[in-house]
Amino acid sequence: MLELKGLTYQVDNGATNILNGIDLTVADNKFIVITGPNGGGKTSLAKTIMGLYQPTGGQILWNGTDITNMTITERAKLGISYGFQQPPRFKGMRVRDLLELASGTKLTRDECCSYLNRVGLCAADYVDREMDTSLSGGEVKRIEIATILARPSGLLIFDEPEAGIDLWSFAKLTETFRMIHARRENTIIVISHQERIIDLADEIVMVSDGKVVRHGPKEELMIHILAETGNGCDFLRGATCHDQDKEG
Repeated sequence: MLELKGLTYQVDNGATNILNGIDLTVADNKFIVITGPNGGGKTSLAKTIMGLYQPTGGQILWNGTDITNMTITERAKLGISYGFQQPPRFKGMRVRDLLELASGTKLTRDECCSYLNRVGLCAADYVDREMDTSLSGGEVKRIEIATILARPSGLLIFDEPEAGIDLWSFAKLTETFRMIHARRENTIIVISHQERIIDLADEIVMVSDGKVVRHGPKEELMIHILAETGNGCDFLRGATCHDQDKEG
């Protein structure tokens, strides 16, 4: 279970509040989508949970352990993983090398292929490829997810995983999230504006001005989101309106 208690994050020597007393409890094996207006504090919240940002107040508890002041490495050892908006590429490093680094052990080819298959990639085509510019944004995103799956993680955090990928890759990405959640082995937190990703969630957390303004089951929160944003184009961008424009 993840518990955030009065979480605050300030910059400019306290002059600017990014997170303003976030209280949030996430039960085990839930799929949570954190959404809200741009600049509302979503990414800062995700980075604070992972330890990329140090909170200036409040507590973060993971399975009862206070991790507020722990390093990124310490949190990772407790089973917390993070997927970036723009995953790095490593020229000269093969996909299987990354998988082995993530798992912390030597993997057989079959084990590497199993992780790649779980994210919808044809393993034989990728396991020995380099992590360079020959891979598309969607391929890099799914390889990053495979590396996260290769290590024992109870909490998976993804910051706008749809950013910078094409529609075909986006469809594959949402299916990957669907398959991961179906296993009910991890708690998943995704920062996203995309309606197709939000539709996968058990619960939605709306963040605005550094606060949780709504939190509840997807079926209840979607009604509020659509009502507050008209037809959804102002907020549920990309997969809601822009895709329709491309298809039409």
